Amino acid sequence: MDLLNLSSTMLYTAFILYLVATLFFGATIRQDKSERRKKRKSGTIGITITIIGFTAQLVYLITRWIASGHAPVSNMFEFMTFLGMSMVLAFIILYFYYKLSFLGLFALPIAMIIIAYASMFPTDISPLVPSLQSHWLYIHVTTVALGQGILFISFAAGIMYLIRQVDQSSLNKGSLWLEIVMYVMFLFIGFIVITTSFNIMDYHAEFEYTEAGNVTTTDYHLPAIAGPNEGALLTEGVMEPWFETPTWMQGADAGRKFNTVIWSFITGTILYGLVRLIIRKRVGAKLQPLLKNVKPDLLDEIMYRSVAIGFPVFTLGGLIFAAIWAQIAWGRFWGWDPKEVWALVTWFFYAAFLHLRLSRGWHGEKSAWLAVGGFAIIMFNLIVVNLVLAGLHSYA
Repeated sequence: MDLLNLSSTMLYTAFILYLVATLFFGATIRQDKSERRKKRKSGTIGITITIIGFTAQLVYLITRWIASGHAPVSNMFEFMTFLGMSMVLAFIILYFYYKLSFLGLFALPIAMIIIAYASMFPTDISPLVPSLQSHWLYIHVTTVALGQGILFISFAAGIMYLIRQVDQSSLNKGSLWLEIVMYVMFLFIGFIVITTSFNIMDYHAEFEYTEAGNVTTTDYHLPAIAGPNEGALLTEGVMEPWFETPTWMQGADAGRKFNTVIWSFITGTILYGLVRLIIRKRVGAKLQPLLKNVKPDLLDEIMYRSVAIGFPVFTLGGLIFAAIWAQIAWGRFWGWDPKEVWALVTWFFYAAFLHLRLSRGWHGEKSAWLAVGGFAIIMFNLIVVNLVLAGLHSYA
């Protein structure tokens, strides 16, 4: 087995181990106070499997680094898998500090969704473009991912807090917004389900289209609802596109990515509808009794500590190191590139989070909503900015 195949195997192994660990963390909620011994045992097994999975992902990182000759954070597939790894690392550290097993039932699935999301991007190893041939690639990108991984824990704790505390006795403003958050999470699950299903079937449809005056091709791994703009289907016996990708969606393979987003919305909505049909209540209301033994004050503390640690790390990587590298690569510290703008928006948001908490006393539910909003901005930057908006960071 060559290094690249070993790397892929280790990543898949880590994903499966995280799934198994999630089941053990989930088992802790079925045990009441009289079964604390079994609860501790389930939590211990869960964190042990998580650490083994993290080790497998670390092997993936090392072997891909050796195979490529550079740190595997140079494209979206590599960055998103490293981000998922950073999320798991942050969870492991906080687990040993707080011993909150149920946090794994929320943190690990979201990290798995991030890793699965990476699979929609090309996994091939490509030579670095000139602007990436710098040690700042390792310094800047890894620090950003670590900062976002730590901030992610505030989101997981925030979701738990809202499920625990929001009034679910009737449909009100709080329960409605919480249910919208639950629905968005189902969209990500829908992405995993639909892409995995068609990958197993080895579906592909090749399109030819013109980009920047050059004729090129792209391979769709999902039936084309949205085909490339002014593209021609080359594969026979597959579904014809329903419409073309809008011209304002610039960048390589914009049609393929947009098509994946559409399928994710369709599949996620169907899954959400089926779950609602089965449980006959809002998802948040169904989950609320499971968190009755979790202390809200503890979740609030985890939210704050995650932001207090993650914010300076993100500042270092996303603004300071980024500005230094921008000066070296492009001859200026700052430009209005979409990625730079949204990194700044993210920074201002979390700065406001800390300001409102420390000076205005925004604790509890207010902090939880801010934690959810902050992570939504991070995901907007990673998904929408990368899929829709073209800029100097489009190669990533």
